[in-house]
Amino acid sequence: MSIEVIGLGAGDLNQLPLGIYKNLVNTKSKIFSRTNEHPVIEELINEGVHFNSFDDYYIEQDEFANVYLNISTKLLDLGQKEDIVYVVPGHPLVAEQTVQTLLNQNEVQVEINGGKSFLDDLFTTLKIDPIEGFQLVDGTNFSRTDLNYQQHIIFAQVYDAYIASEVKLALLEDLDPEHEVTIVKAVGSQREEINKVPLYELDHKLELDNLMSIYIPPTNEKLRHTFSDFKQTIATLRGPDGCEWDKKQTHTSLRKYLLEESYELIEAINNNDDENMIEELGDVLLQVMLHSQIGADDGYFTIDDVIKEVNEKMIRRHPHVFDKTVVNSVEEINANWETIKASEAGRKKEESALDSVLKSLPALQKTSEIIKKAKKSGFDWESTTQLWNKLEEELGEFKEAIEMHDMQEMELELGDVLFVVADLANHYKIDPELALLRVNDKFTSRFQAVELGAKSLDKKVLDLSEAEKDLFWEQAKEKE
Repeated sequence: MSIEVIGLGAGDLNQLPLGIYKNLVNTKSKIFSRTNEHPVIEELINEGVHFNSFDDYYIEQDEFANVYLNISTKLLDLGQKEDIVYVVPGHPLVAEQTVQTLLNQNEVQVEINGGKSFLDDLFTTLKIDPIEGFQLVDGTNFSRTDLNYQQHIIFAQVYDAYIASEVKLALLEDLDPEHEVTIVKAVGSQREEINKVPLYELDHKLELDNLMSIYIPPTNEKLRHTFSDFKQTIATLRGPDGCEWDKKQTHTSLRKYLLEESYELIEAINNNDDENMIEELGDVLLQVMLHSQIGADDGYFTIDDVIKEVNEKMIRRHPHVFDKTVVNSVEEINANWETIKASEAGRKKEESALDSVLKSLPALQKTSEIIKKAKKSGFDWESTTQLWNKLEEELGEFKEAIEMHDMQEMELELGDVLFVVADLANHYKIDPELALLRVNDKFTSRFQAVELGAKSLDKKVLDLSEAEKDLFWEQAKEKE
């Protein structure tokens, strides 16, 4: 038993090869069609040829993937019982998911015959040369990130206004609403129809047509929001005709800017300022791109290496997402992460649990990391009471150092106090860095209110009485 797949081409009966015509007219096998919406089928029906159409499947299913799967399943079931013929528009191997499904099985023999692709006529009608680069895209199943707007783009499988609307919305993410697109119907046949419209009108007054394609010509627009454009901008800045400042930067000279931009981003996050977050995230990304371009210029690494490294790491460390590992809690996810991290090739073997704590971290953040690592190794207080008692003990020792006027000892004992406070914060799951940032913001706000109060009295803060300072401070506190 077998399935003979026949392509009907893109035009009418006059363009159908004579051998294919005779085959369809004289075959004793049942003929099945993905759709009867094709000029060849319409003419052959008038000549008495019977087609068993799958048009009803499009009505019964909400998604095209399910339509094609159900058609393929039905054809395979029929093909196991008798020889059948299956006809499709155009060429069987161009934009025909059902045919690909049939070819990816071994139960029933599949033979491909005939079918001129609609692309030949489309290239002729649009007067474009595919050697310039073109993409053939399935309008029912595509990713916007895969589109290359510097090439000719042809959307096939655009059966109705809904699909056209989905295509339009995707394109509007990148192209100007006035960008000209071409709607092509029944190309190469007597019913051929060509309409050029601005992109925003793509789905307006669009009639159903099984032989409709959408052509997007290459754009000369600078797509400033795309990664490739940004990557080229950075390369240009450090290129021969670029900026002298950018060209002389090194990994070392850029360190301070990465820190500054990171703190500015954190401030935008703390302020819930989305607009500023966009700007500051861009500034952080700029630093990543500059370092990557320096790496490329020096011949050591590129941004592709950076992305590959972090992408593979994320996939590797999330086996519960990208593999079949089963987890039941966030704690298990974290444990898996640490286990995988420790086993990764090239990672330096740690002699101590604290070896992985970065020496360059800010002091408070470094303290938190030391405490967390030590606790994971089992070095922890038996009770919270012990921790509070330790704080009282360290405060007492700090006071003793003050009474002794020993600056070195005072500094050391104050450090002990701060370390215990950070330990307390960790115990109560409080980020001490964020806690201190909030207090800084609160103090700044209240102090600025005192400054404004002093200004209202034509005074400086230094000239205010204690009562006046307290008054303005409390007023600011009440407004929080």
